[in-house]
Amino acid sequence: MADALRDAHAPHAVGERPRSTRSRVVVALRLVHPFPSLLDGVVVVMVATVAGGDVGTALALGASMTLLQFAIGAVNDLIDAPADAAGHKPGKPIAEGIVTRDAARVVAAACAAGGLLLSLVGGPGLAVLALAVLGIGLAYDRWAKGTTLSWLPFAVGIPLLPVFGWYGAAGTLPGLFVVLVPAAANAGSALAIANATVDAERDAEAGQRSIALALGPGRAAWLVLVLHGVVAVLAVATAALLGSPAGWVVAVLLATLAPLGGAVLGIVASGRDGPNLKELAWEIQAVGTGLLAVAWLAALGASSGTTPA
Repeated sequence: MADALRDAHAPHAVGERPRSTRSRVVVALRLVHPFPSLLDGVVVVMVATVAGGDVGTALALGASMTLLQFAIGAVNDLIDAPADAAGHKPGKPIAEGIVTRDAARVVAAACAAGGLLLSLVGGPGLAVLALAVLGIGLAYDRWAKGTTLSWLPFAVGIPLLPVFGWYGAAGTLPGLFVVLVPAAANAGSALAIANATVDAERDAEAGQRSIALALGPGRAAWLVLVLHGVVAVLAVATAALLGSPAGWVVAVLLATLAPLGGAVLGIVASGRDGPNLKELAWEIQAVGTGLLAVAWLAALGASSGTTPA
């Protein structure tokens, strides 16, 4: 990462407060979008574990997904660099001059290669799926972001997380994924719209379009709640109707509270200026959706004997 950091004593713009070395490192790490990237990796690890994978396999699969997401995040910042430098989204590593474009390209290529290589632990089929994950993410970076279709890659990509973890660990997908994948697409759409509301004000200033701007902050926030509500009802109902143990049904019910709570917070935040509360709402929804996916898979697996006791 040393090549990605510029000289700490480089001149700053007039009136700009010099950053400490620690602050510069923190900003540099933002290149790979660590929060959502690591969260995706953790979800894959948990799903692989539920599917019966050993610790080594689960960690390798999680690292693979994390590196793929790192690559997507770095490319995202490369594409956004001109607008970021114009001041629409300050604090980004390339715009701040902390990470060079060449360094960002190296990071993106290295992470993509590492993610694809690690995916081979699940066989050639999983490597093809890893390529699909990378392609969907790059399509978002290059074409969908900043448009009213920005939700679509999320709707397609989010369901691939449990598929990646389960298939990588077990080599097959059980029938319960017929229910899980459409629900995950629904959850992905909710997360995409919530994510768009975080950047709505800055996107408007930059002249970009998004689903949040098209709907308006209030309607977008309510739609997010409805989408999460549909997933919550489907998760609890299927767990109960398919005969999951009572403890797992309760676990699924409790897991629905986080994304629903984050959505309610998003409605509150929609009436306020600034991205901070909206970002917190989105983060709660993202973490909660990951936990719900794992609890739901475990409950459905327990009902059908798919997962180990």
